[in-house]
Amino acid sequence: MTNPDGNDARGQGFLELWDVLRRLRGETGCPWDKEQTLATLTPYLIEEAYEILDAVSADRMDDVAEELGDTLFLIVFCADILADRSPHTLDSLCRAAAVKLRRRHPHVFGDKTVTTANASQRQWQEIKQDEQQSRSLLGKMPASLPSLTAAFRTQEKASSVGFDWPKVEQVMAKVEEELAEVRAELVGRPATGDAPPRLAAEIGDLLFAVANLARFVRVDPERELRSTVARFRSRFQHIEDQLKERGSHPTKATLEEMDALWEEAKTLEKEDTR
Repeated sequence: MTNPDGNDARGQGFLELWDVLRRLRGETGCPWDKEQTLATLTPYLIEEAYEILDAVSADRMDDVAEELGDTLFLIVFCADILADRSPHTLDSLCRAAAVKLRRRHPHVFGDKTVTTANASQRQWQEIKQDEQQSRSLLGKMPASLPSLTAAFRTQEKASSVGFDWPKVEQVMAKVEEELAEVRAELVGRPATGDAPPRLAAEIGDLLFAVANLARFVRVDPERELRSTVARFRSRFQHIEDQLKERGSHPTKATLEEMDALWEEAKTLEKEDTR
Protein backbone atom coordinates (compact mmCIF):
# COMPACT_ATOMS: atom_id res chain seq x y z
CA MET A 1 0.00 0.00 0.00
CA THR A 2 1.34 3.42 -0.94
CA ASN A 3 1.85 5.92 1.83
CA PRO A 4 -0.60 8.84 1.30
CA ASP A 5 2.19 11.26 2.23
CA GLY A 6 4.24 10.04 -0.71
CA ASN A 7 6.86 8.34 1.49
CA ASP A 8 7.04 4.60 0.90
CA ALA A 9 9.51 3.95 3.75
CA ARG A 10 7.58 1.64 6.07
CA GLY A 11 7.42 2.90 9.63
CA GLN A 12 8.97 6.30 8.89
CA GLY A 13 6.05 8.16 10.46
CA PHE A 14 6.26 5.98 13.56
CA LEU A 15 9.97 6.71 13.94
CA GLU A 16 9.30 10.44 13.56
CA LEU A 17 6.73 10.25 16.37
CA TRP A 18 9.21 8.40 18.54
CA ASP A 19 11.86 11.06 17.85
CA VAL A 20 9.41 13.78 18.94
CA LEU A 21 8.71 11.89 22.16
CA ARG A 22 12.41 11.47 22.91
CA ARG A 23 12.94 15.21 22.36
CA LEU A 24 10.05 16.05 24.69
CA ARG A 25 11.48 13.81 27.41
CA GLY A 26 15.08 14.87 26.78
CA GLU A 27 17.27 17.21 28.79
CA THR A 28 16.02 20.34 26.98
CA GLY A 29 12.49 19.02 26.53
CA CYS A 30 9.14 19.83 28.10
CA PRO A 31 8.98 19.99 31.94
CA TRP A 32 5.49 18.45 31.99
CA ASP A 33 6.44 15.51 29.75
CA LYS A 34 9.57 14.82 31.79
CA GLU A 35 7.51 14.57 35.00
CA GLN A 36 5.06 11.96 33.71
CA THR A 37 4.91 8.37 34.97
CA LEU A 38 3.03 5.27 33.88
CA ALA A 39 0.49 5.98 36.63
CA THR A 40 -0.09 9.61 35.61
CA LEU A 41 -0.55 8.69 31.92
CA THR A 42 -3.13 5.94 32.52
CA PRO A 43 -6.11 8.34 32.78
CA TYR A 44 -5.16 9.88 29.43
CA LEU A 45 -5.09 6.45 27.78
CA ILE A 46 -8.60 5.75 29.08
CA GLU A 47 -9.83 9.17 27.92
CA GLU A 48 -8.36 8.70 24.44
CA ALA A 49 -9.96 5.26 24.14
CA TYR A 50 -13.37 6.80 24.78
CA GLU A 51 -12.65 9.63 22.34
CA ILE A 52 -11.94 7.00 19.69
CA LEU A 53 -15.26 5.36 20.61
CA ASP A 54 -17.10 8.67 20.20
CA ALA A 55 -15.49 9.35 16.83
CA VAL A 56 -16.24 5.84 15.53
CA SER A 57 -19.85 6.08 16.76
CA ALA A 58 -20.27 9.35 14.87
CA ASP A 59 -18.54 7.88 11.79
CA ARG A 60 -16.10 10.82 11.67
CA MET A 61 -13.03 9.31 10.02
CA ASP A 62 -10.86 12.42 10.34
CA ASP A 63 -11.55 12.47 14.09
CA VAL A 64 -10.89 8.74 14.33
CA ALA A 65 -7.50 9.28 12.66
CA GLU A 66 -6.61 12.12 15.03
CA GLU A 67 -7.62 10.18 18.15
CA LEU A 68 -5.73 7.09 17.00
CA GLY A 69 -2.65 9.28 16.56
CA ASP A 70 -3.06 10.71 20.06
CA THR A 71 -3.42 7.21 21.48
CA LEU A 72 -0.39 5.96 19.58
CA PHE A 73 1.66 8.81 21.02
CA LEU A 74 0.58 7.87 24.55
CA ILE A 75 1.49 4.23 23.95
CA VAL A 76 4.93 5.26 22.70
CA PHE A 77 5.21 7.58 25.73
CA CYS A 78 4.38 4.76 28.14
CA ALA A 79 6.76 2.36 26.38
CA ASP A 80 9.59 4.89 26.66
CA ILE A 81 8.96 5.31 30.40
CA LEU A 82 8.83 1.53 30.78
CA ALA A 83 12.24 1.26 29.10
CA ASP A 84 13.68 3.57 31.79
CA ARG A 85 12.57 1.18 34.52
CA SER A 86 12.91 -2.27 32.92
CA PRO A 87 14.62 -4.20 30.13
CA HIS A 88 11.47 -3.84 28.00
CA THR A 89 11.96 -1.41 25.11
CA LEU A 90 9.59 -0.18 22.43
CA ASP A 91 11.30 -2.50 19.95
CA SER A 92 11.01 -5.50 22.29
CA LEU A 93 7.32 -4.75 22.90
CA CYS A 94 6.64 -4.68 19.15
CA ARG A 95 8.60 -7.89 18.57
CA ALA A 96 6.85 -9.68 21.45
CA ALA A 97 3.45 -8.64 20.09
CA ALA A 98 4.42 -9.86 16.61
CA VAL A 99 5.58 -13.22 18.00
CA LYS A 100 2.33 -13.59 19.95
CA LEU A 101 0.21 -12.79 16.90
CA ARG A 102 2.07 -15.32 14.78
CA ARG A 103 1.70 -17.95 17.51
CA ARG A 104 -2.04 -17.33 17.85
CA HIS A 105 -2.63 -17.41 14.08
CA PRO A 106 -1.22 -20.81 13.12
CA HIS A 107 -3.71 -20.94 10.24
CA VAL A 108 -1.94 -17.93 8.71
CA PHE A 109 1.68 -18.44 9.81
CA GLY A 110 1.64 -22.23 10.24
CA ASP A 111 0.03 -25.37 8.91
CA LYS A 112 -3.37 -25.19 10.65
CA THR A 113 -6.57 -24.75 8.64
CA VAL A 114 -9.35 -22.41 9.74
CA THR A 115 -12.18 -21.36 7.45
CA THR A 116 -14.51 -19.23 9.62
CA ALA A 117 -14.11 -16.23 11.93
CA ASN A 118 -15.76 -18.17 14.77
CA ALA A 119 -13.30 -21.04 14.42
CA SER A 120 -10.42 -18.57 14.35
CA GLN A 121 -11.65 -16.97 17.56
CA ARG A 122 -12.05 -20.38 19.22
CA GLN A 123 -8.51 -21.32 18.23
CA TRP A 124 -7.24 -18.00 19.66
CA GLN A 125 -8.94 -18.64 23.00
CA GLU A 126 -7.60 -22.18 23.20
CA ILE A 127 -4.03 -21.07 22.49
CA LYS A 128 -4.36 -18.20 24.97
CA GLN A 129 -5.69 -20.53 27.67
CA ASP A 130 -2.78 -22.90 27.13
CA GLU A 131 -0.24 -20.04 27.24
CA GLN A 132 -1.65 -18.59 30.46
CA GLN A 133 -2.42 -21.95 32.04
CA SER A 134 -5.85 -20.56 32.78
CA ARG A 135 -8.62 -22.68 34.31
CA SER A 136 -11.15 -21.22 31.87
CA LEU A 137 -11.35 -20.33 28.21
CA LEU A 138 -12.99 -17.09 29.34
CA GLY A 139 -9.60 -15.90 30.57
CA LYS A 140 -9.07 -12.85 32.75
CA MET A 141 -11.38 -9.84 32.81
CA PRO A 142 -10.14 -6.39 33.91
CA ALA A 143 -12.06 -5.40 37.03
CA SER A 144 -12.56 -1.84 35.74
CA LEU A 145 -13.95 -2.86 32.33
CA PRO A 146 -17.44 -1.34 31.77
CA SER A 147 -20.08 -3.92 32.65
CA LEU A 148 -21.78 -3.99 29.24
CA THR A 149 -18.44 -4.51 27.52
CA ALA A 150 -17.53 -7.21 30.05
CA ALA A 151 -20.82 -8.99 29.33
CA PHE A 152 -20.30 -8.68 25.57
CA ARG A 153 -16.75 -10.06 25.66
CA THR A 154 -17.63 -12.89 28.07
CA GLN A 155 -20.50 -14.02 25.87
CA GLU A 156 -18.32 -13.68 22.77
CA LYS A 157 -15.68 -15.98 24.25
CA ALA A 158 -18.29 -18.54 25.32
CA SER A 159 -19.83 -18.42 21.85
CA SER A 160 -16.46 -19.17 20.23
CA VAL A 161 -16.61 -22.74 21.64
CA GLY A 162 -20.24 -23.30 20.69
CA PHE A 163 -21.94 -22.22 23.93
CA ASP A 164 -24.52 -20.04 22.23
CA TRP A 165 -28.08 -19.96 20.94
CA PRO A 166 -28.45 -21.13 17.31
CA LYS A 167 -31.19 -18.60 16.45
CA VAL A 168 -32.00 -15.01 17.37
CA GLU A 169 -35.54 -16.05 18.31
CA GLN A 170 -34.09 -18.10 21.16
CA VAL A 171 -32.04 -15.13 22.32
CA MET A 172 -35.19 -12.97 22.31
CA ALA A 173 -37.05 -15.68 24.25
CA LYS A 174 -34.33 -15.51 26.92
CA VAL A 175 -34.73 -11.72 27.14
CA GLU A 176 -38.49 -12.14 27.54
CA GLU A 177 -37.96 -14.86 30.16
CA GLU A 178 -35.69 -12.59 32.20
CA LEU A 179 -38.15 -9.70 31.84
CA ALA A 180 -40.95 -11.96 33.15
CA GLU A 181 -38.81 -12.83 36.19
CA VAL A 182 -38.27 -9.12 36.88
CA ARG A 183 -42.05 -8.58 36.65
CA ALA A 184 -42.64 -11.44 39.11
CA GLU A 185 -40.25 -9.87 41.64
CA LEU A 186 -42.07 -6.53 41.31
CA VAL A 187 -45.42 -8.01 42.35
CA GLY A 188 -46.41 -6.69 45.76
CA ARG A 189 -43.24 -4.64 46.13
CA PRO A 190 -43.65 -1.24 47.87
CA ALA A 191 -43.33 1.78 45.58
CA THR A 192 -40.49 3.19 47.67
CA GLY A 193 -37.37 1.80 49.31
CA ASP A 194 -34.31 -0.04 48.04
CA ALA A 195 -34.73 -3.00 45.73
CA PRO A 196 -34.43 -6.38 47.48
CA PRO A 197 -31.41 -8.49 46.47
CA ARG A 198 -33.51 -10.90 44.40
CA LEU A 199 -35.00 -8.11 42.27
CA ALA A 200 -31.57 -6.56 41.79
CA ALA A 201 -30.18 -9.93 40.66
CA GLU A 202 -33.05 -10.44 38.18
CA ILE A 203 -32.45 -6.98 36.68
CA GLY A 204 -28.78 -7.91 36.30
CA ASP A 205 -29.81 -11.10 34.48
CA LEU A 206 -32.06 -9.05 32.20
CA LEU A 207 -29.25 -6.64 31.34
CA PHE A 208 -26.95 -9.59 30.61
CA ALA A 209 -29.57 -11.12 28.31
CA VAL A 210 -30.02 -7.83 26.43
CA ALA A 211 -26.23 -7.49 26.05
CA ASN A 212 -26.22 -11.01 24.63
CA LEU A 213 -28.94 -10.06 22.12
CA ALA A 214 -26.82 -7.09 21.04
CA ARG A 215 -23.79 -9.35 20.55
CA PHE A 216 -25.83 -11.90 18.61
CA VAL A 217 -27.00 -9.30 16.07
CA ARG A 218 -23.52 -7.66 15.93
CA VAL A 219 -24.29 -4.48 17.86
CA ASP A 220 -21.87 -3.02 20.41
CA PRO A 221 -24.13 -2.53 23.49
CA GLU A 222 -21.73 -0.12 25.19
CA ARG A 223 -21.56 2.15 22.15
CA GLU A 224 -25.29 2.08 21.47
CA LEU A 225 -26.25 2.74 25.08
CA ARG A 226 -23.89 5.72 25.08
CA SER A 227 -25.62 6.97 21.92
CA THR A 228 -29.02 6.52 23.55
CA VAL A 229 -27.89 8.44 26.63
CA ALA A 230 -26.66 11.24 24.36
CA ARG A 231 -30.03 11.36 22.56
CA PHE A 232 -31.89 11.43 25.86
CA ARG A 233 -29.75 14.29 27.14
CA SER A 234 -30.28 16.24 23.90
CA ARG A 235 -34.05 15.77 24.01
CA PHE A 236 -34.27 16.68 27.69
CA GLN A 237 -32.20 19.80 27.01
CA HIS A 238 -34.78 20.71 24.35
CA ILE A 239 -37.51 20.38 26.97
CA GLU A 240 -35.61 22.64 29.35
CA ASP A 241 -34.88 25.24 26.66
CA GLN A 242 -38.48 25.41 25.46
CA LEU A 243 -39.84 25.63 28.99
CA LYS A 244 -37.36 28.39 29.78
CA GLU A 245 -38.66 30.39 26.79
CA ARG A 246 -42.13 30.10 28.33
CA GLY A 247 -40.87 31.27 31.70
CA SER A 248 -41.21 27.78 33.12
CA HIS A 249 -39.02 24.92 34.35
CA PRO A 250 -39.27 21.08 34.47
CA THR A 251 -40.06 21.27 38.17
CA LYS A 252 -43.08 23.46 37.36
CA ALA A 253 -44.27 21.77 34.15
CA THR A 254 -46.73 18.89 33.88
CA LEU A 255 -45.76 15.49 32.53
CA GLU A 256 -48.05 16.10 29.54
CA GLU A 257 -46.19 19.33 28.67
CA MET A 258 -42.82 17.62 28.88
CA ASP A 259 -44.03 14.62 26.85
CA ALA A 260 -45.22 16.94 24.07
CA LEU A 261 -41.85 18.71 23.99
CA TRP A 262 -40.08 15.33 24.00
CA GLU A 263 -41.99 14.28 20.89
CA GLU A 264 -41.16 17.66 19.33
CA ALA A 265 -37.46 17.01 19.96
CA LYS A 266 -37.72 13.59 18.30
CA THR A 267 -39.38 15.15 15.25
CA LEU A 268 -36.63 17.75 14.97
CA GLU A 269 -34.00 14.99 15.14
CA LYS A 270 -35.61 13.18 12.20
CA GLU A 271 -35.69 16.40 10.17
CA ASP A 272 -32.00 17.01 10.91
CA THR A 273 -31.05 13.57 9.60
CA ARG A 274 -32.86 13.92 6.25
